[in-house]
Amino acid sequence: QVQLVESGGGLVQAGGSLRLSCAASGRTFSSYTMGWFRQAPGKEREFVAAIWWSGGSTHYASSVKGRFTISRDNAKTTVYLQMNSLKPEDTAVYYCGAVPLGKGHISDYEQYDYWGQGTQVTVSS
Repeated sequence: QVQLVESGGGLVQAGGSLRLSCAASGRTFSSYTMGWFRQAPGKEREFVAAIWWSGGSTHYASSVKGRFTISRDNAKTTVYLQMNSLKPEDTAVYYCGAVPLGKGHISDYEQYDYWGQGTQVTVSS
């Protein structure tokens, strides 16, 4: 079993920054890819960014590339999402997920086996 716990959400003005954390426990994560998704009211869950535990390669949605940075701390088994230059359209509940290596595309939320409870990010204009 895998447990994922997100933290770091909040209310910020447009142009501001937030850092989200996802603390993972319960398994060896070298065989997983970790992803951040977001879901705004009335919309589908949307891919934001992903990182491979082994090697640290990353992948971003075009809407956040250049503004968001995903990283990991192997010793703490924690994944971070640094969000800069935030816009009102970034407002959503942000979720951390884990998908086994090679199981479908990392941007497809239906491939993910494990999810955290989510953390709210609100960007005011």
